[in-house]
Amino acid sequence: MIIPGVAEDSLKALGARLRSERLRRNESQQVFAARIGVSIPTLYRMEAGDPKVQLGYWAAALDVLGRAEEFKALLAPPEDLFAKYEQTRQPVRRRAPRKGTR
Repeated sequence: MIIPGVAEDSLKALGARLRSERLRRNESQQVFAARIGVSIPTLYRMEAGDPKVQLGYWAAALDVLGRAEEFKALLAPPEDLFAKYEQTRQPVRRRAPRKGTR
């Protein structure tokens, strides 16, 4: 599989951060692999930044680390400040008072 150099560097950095987080939690590869439901060789490949590792394994790792919300941000739509501004400028609809409540 051929991937661009920037993507390859990003995957290696991601794998290094995964390893660092596992070690910070003082978990062996065997324990952490069992927690995310992968084999030890697969965890080794994740920590090495192998691009062939399934995305679902990364999602499981983020969940175990309590960071599953970060997975949603991977391809989140870009923030459109103009659209936000237009939403704030739209008039707020108000209901007329009920008859007889004056």
